[in-house]
Amino acid sequence: MERPHNSVARTPLNSVIVQRRSKSKNYRQSYRSCLGAASRFSLTPALTARRLNTSRRAPKSHNITEKVNPEHLALLLKMEWKLSYVTPLYQFRHTQLKSYSRQLSAFIAAEKQQGMAVEVEGSHSSFRVSFSVVQGMTETDDDAETVLIQIHSKPLFAGQDEPQRSVWSGWLTCINGNPDYLRSLPKDFICLPLFGSSGPEGLTALVKSWFQQNFDCCFGPLEISHTSLQWLVALWTNCHTESSIQHLKMIWTLPVVPPLQITYTVNPQDAWELWSSVRKDRQEENEGREQVEEGGSIDIEEVMRFMQGLKSHFYRHFRLDLSAGSLKQVSTALGSAKDSGRVKISNSRYMITTLTLLTECALLKMPI
Repeated sequence: MERPHNSVARTPLNSVIVQRRSKSKNYRQSYRSCLGAASRFSLTPALTARRLNTSRRAPKSHNITEKVNPEHLALLLKMEWKLSYVTPLYQFRHTQLKSYSRQLSAFIAAEKQQGMAVEVEGSHSSFRVSFSVVQGMTETDDDAETVLIQIHSKPLFAGQDEPQRSVWSGWLTCINGNPDYLRSLPKDFICLPLFGSSGPEGLTALVKSWFQQNFDCCFGPLEISHTSLQWLVALWTNCHTESSIQHLKMIWTLPVVPPLQITYTVNPQDAWELWSSVRKDRQEENEGREQVEEGGSIDIEEVMRFMQGLKSHFYRHFRLDLSAGSLKQVSTALGSAKDSGRVKISNSRYMITTLTLLTECALLKMPI
């Protein structure tokens, strides 16, 4: 299938119109003002049901290589990303990305000239920014297109013909965002709640500062909770028959003095057989009930049973109860995730599944 080079980037807009009072008004004031206006249209239910889903669709393979630019996809799969949540952006437009590239380049240059620390390995004379749309990753009509940001530079004493290299990368995305919430947003707010960055912290801080000044938004750290990590364990294991997970590695910490860190690696076939038995038991319990979604769904009870089976197996062998501890990290051949909010996605076929969960986590973490 030929990749659609000329498709138009989508910036979803809804029908709620709210008058902007002051460009200088900070995000919390303006956004809450807009939410207040939206509530008069009875659009508040999505804003009050703020909890992690207890059921989600079973993962299915997405061949996004047919839709997504190979260079963009290779970058997304190449490195580990530090996650943040981002509140809705005021008057952000996908059609203005070239202008944003120039503005952010000028902003970084101005901050550097004023003595702002821009920590990059070696001395760099200038920075060039590029914004681009990662087309083909949206799942619903309410999702805004993913935006990729790259900062390029070259060392101060590099040769004239030496090309600039990427020194920082980041992206903003919304995959399968809560439709009720997205539709409740006022017209001029665009929701790209999940932000990933890779590169020097100084550049990350400057990029965030520029977004906050220009789009009246705010950023915050996005840790991945114990429950979300358990969801990833189950969702990735569910993919084993189609894309071998090769291993299931978990890192736990137990609250003892000094803290005890345990690395628990499970044979992929053993993990799959345990997961299959949990799924079979659940299907027998639900026998006679009509499956609403093709391919079925996975609920939190299955995830908890699976995790309990893994912990019971560990206890039988080592007499250590992992239930007293906390899951800190999980990794398979499909990717890895840490509770500190660092993620690496290693398989494009299940990228959508992973980003859907992380988008949900970002939406839940945003202050409202």
